[in-house]
Amino acid sequence: MPELSRFYGIIIRMYIEVGEQHHLPHFHAYYQGEVAVFGIDPIEIISGTLSRRQQRMVEAWAEVHQDELLADWERLQTGQTSLPIAPLT
Repeated sequence: MPELSRFYGIIIRMYIEVGEQHHLPHFHAYYQGEVAVFGIDPIEIISGTLSRRQQRMVEAWAEVHQDELLADWERLQTGQTSLPIAPLT
């Protein structure tokens, strides 16, 4: 699963589903032992949990990079390589 970004101990990844698009565009956020899945449009948590602070950071980051997230989703669904996305600073 490609890593798209990493900031404040949070790792953002997106699964490759070539030819198997059976989910809405989404990404996975990992922080310590927690995992959450976020929809991209709209940006919202769809499953799992993160502590409140980390969830807010991921949501803020995703709002800034929503177009890049959607572009990476499309790339991965067609078998292309994802592009890194700048971290939250």
